[in-house]
Amino acid sequence: MTSGEPLIRLKGITKEYQMGAEIVRALRGIDLAIHENEMLAVMGSSGSGKSTLLNILGLLDVPTAGQYWLDGQDVAKLSQSALARVRGRRIGFVFQTFELLPRQTAIRNVELPLIYSGTPHRRQLAIEALQRVGLEDRMKHRPNEMSGGQRQRVAIARALVQRPAILLADEPTGNLDSHTSEEILDLFENLYREGQTIVIVTHEADIARRCRRIVRLRDGQVESDHEIGKEPPIPSTAILD
Repeated sequence: MTSGEPLIRLKGITKEYQMGAEIVRALRGIDLAIHENEMLAVMGSSGSGKSTLLNILGLLDVPTAGQYWLDGQDVAKLSQSALARVRGRRIGFVFQTFELLPRQTAIRNVELPLIYSGTPHRRQLAIEALQRVGLEDRMKHRPNEMSGGQRQRVAIARALVQRPAILLADEPTGNLDSHTSEEILDLFENLYREGQTIVIVTHEADIARRCRRIVRLRDGQVESDHEIGKEPPIPSTAILD
C-alpha cells in the first residue's frame, strides 16, 4: 500500500440501525486507510455494507462508533456547518442515476455546487471542468439532449468542479451500456493519472479490475484488501448482487 499519512483513515467504524425491534448491524468494525491518488474499488454483495460505507466516507451519515479522520482531522469534532463545508469542498459524488437538473444546461448543472458554496468565477471553473471530461462542445445542451455517457460526464464534471480531495462514485456505470461504461472508466483512469483520488463502489468484477486496489466487504466487515497485481484472479462470470 501507499506509504505516508493517509487522506482518509477509518478505525473501528460500526453502523447500526434500529428497524422495529431488530438492530441491523450494517458495519462491524471497519478499519481502512485511503491515500492520496489511489483508485480503489469497494466490492460486496447486496447487504454487505458498501453503500453504508460510502455514505460515511462522504460525510452523508455518521457512524454509531469508531473514528474517521479526513486530512488528519477527526470529523466527529466538526460542527454540522463545518461538515457541510468539508463535504461540499473536499468530496465529490458521482451517482448511478446522474442526478442532473433536467431543465438546466450542462454548464448550469456543473455550476450548481459553486453557487451553493458562494465560489467566485463560477462560469470559468465550470467550463474548465467540462473541458476536463471532454464535453466542451456540449456545455449548452440539456440532459435530454445528451447520451447516457455524456450525462455521466456532466455529473463527473460537477463532482470535480470544486477540485475535491476524493471522488466517490456509486455504481457509476450501472445505467450505461458496456461500450459507454468503458469510456467512463477510461475517464476515471485519466483522472487517476492526473492525481485524483477515486473510490468506486461496484458489484461488477470488470469495473473492479480497472482499479488499482480492491476492498471486499462481507457482512459489514472487510473480507479482503488487495492491491491489483497481488489480487487473486476474479472469475469473469463473477457478478455480486
